Amino acid sequence: MNVHRTFLLLGATAGFLGVAMGAFGAHGLRATLDDYHLAIFRTGVDYQMWHALALTLVGMMVKQFPGTRLLVAAGWLLFAGIVLFSGSLYILSIGGIRWLGWITPFGGMAFLVGWLLLGLSAWRLEN
Repeated sequence: MNVHRTFLLLGATAGFLGVAMGAFGAHGLRATLDDYHLAIFRTGVDYQMWHALALTLVGMMVKQFPGTRLLVAAGWLLFAGIVLFSGSLYILSIGGIRWLGWITPFGGMAFLVGWLLLGLSAWRLEN
């Protein structure tokens, strides 16, 4: 499978799952979780949805500008961020497994570096 299709598929899957998790949080967890844990869950959904869109953007950019390693690295970091950041927030809020909270910052760093590489890619394409 071409890498651009991989990122398009990952973005679409993350978006689909983000909508499903949002609905689950709004309808299935409202009676179960307190406001604090529900807010943590919603933060995971928000970040997942924004980064699902970013993965889709990376997929389109990789198609348009093949051979850009920074874009590919950005895509994988954004995907890792979804898994680590949003995933750990889901588990933390639903399962109450507090020690997983140490994973969340690694997901946040993956997001930051992914966005940085996306920006560097765009800057290099211009020059």
